[in-house]
Amino acid sequence: MVAPAGSVEPCKIFGSIYLENDPRRANSCFAVVYVEPEQAFADVVVFNEANKLFADKAGLWCPSESREFADYTLFVTTDRSRADFAIHYTKVRSYAGCKQ
Repeated sequence: MVAPAGSVEPCKIFGSIYLENDPRRANSCFAVVYVEPEQAFADVVVFNEANKLFADKAGLWCPSESREFADYTLFVTTDRSRADFAIHYTKVRSYAGCKQ
C-alpha cells in the first residue's frame, strides 16, 4: 500500500500489520511509526491480536509475517520527529485504541 496524499489517520489502521525495519523500503510503506516507551505520549495504544479476525478496530493489530499479506505496512523509525504517529504496546486488550 502507498501512503495517501495528506495526513495519515492512525485511528483507522487495524487488521494485519507488517512492521518494516529496513530503511531502504521505507518509501513503500503506508506510514512511519515510532514505538513510544510511555503510554501517555502515544497516539495509539496497540494490542497484538493472535487472530486477524479479532483485529477489527483501532489499536487491535495482528502482526503479519509477510508484507505481501498485510493490510498495512508501517515503517518503524527511531526518530520521533520523522514519524507520522506514535504507538505504545499494551498487554491489556481493553486499553487498546486511539487517544484522539
